[in-house]
Amino acid sequence: MGTEFTISTLWAALLGYGLGSIPFGLILAKLAGKGDIRQIGSGNIGATNVLRTGSKGLAAAVLLLDLAKGFLPVFLAWRLFDQPEAMPGAAWGPVPAAALGAVVGHCFPVWLGFKGGKGVATNAGVSLGIAWPIGLAYALVWLAVLAASRISSLAGMCAVVAAALAAALLGYPVFIPVLALIALLVIWLHRANLVRLAAGTEPRLGRKG
Repeated sequence: MGTEFTISTLWAALLGYGLGSIPFGLILAKLAGKGDIRQIGSGNIGATNVLRTGSKGLAAAVLLLDLAKGFLPVFLAWRLFDQPEAMPGAAWGPVPAAALGAVVGHCFPVWLGFKGGKGVATNAGVSLGIAWPIGLAYALVWLAVLAASRISSLAGMCAVVAAALAAALLGYPVFIPVLALIALLVIWLHRANLVRLAAGTEPRLGRKG
């Protein structure tokens, strides 16, 4: 673990955090005249809460941008730090550092007092950037659980766990640590949702109350 590896990893983490911390949900909601998205629903800046404004198009745009800010830093890390000494695929090399940085940036953006989203959509982009089979597994589980339950939080938590399992099962063991760490972070951020799920009071998409 030489100096170049350490510097490359640090730059990749900063790149991930910088891109991940862009609060697209807040920005787009304000531009669309919906006000401060943090003042409605769950107070989250993600696409699910943006959907509560009644604008499906706006929510879809936020979803895609949150995906992109997870994918882009990982994509760039593969290409900017491809020197052998930088070890882009090492367990804690530049690519995993960019992945973790992007999710942490979304969840704890410095611009919003470290109060951001829960990382589900951003981690979908991260998973795709790491390897398309992992991204595909993430998307399939996310969509399948969402279609079956209509519970966004449950779908997101299942998807982040699926990404770590997919890394293990599909031949990407080097990425298991970072995807497992991200999964733990995302589930921890959903702890209030877990309480509501246990109580049977977690909201379902398309239903009021």
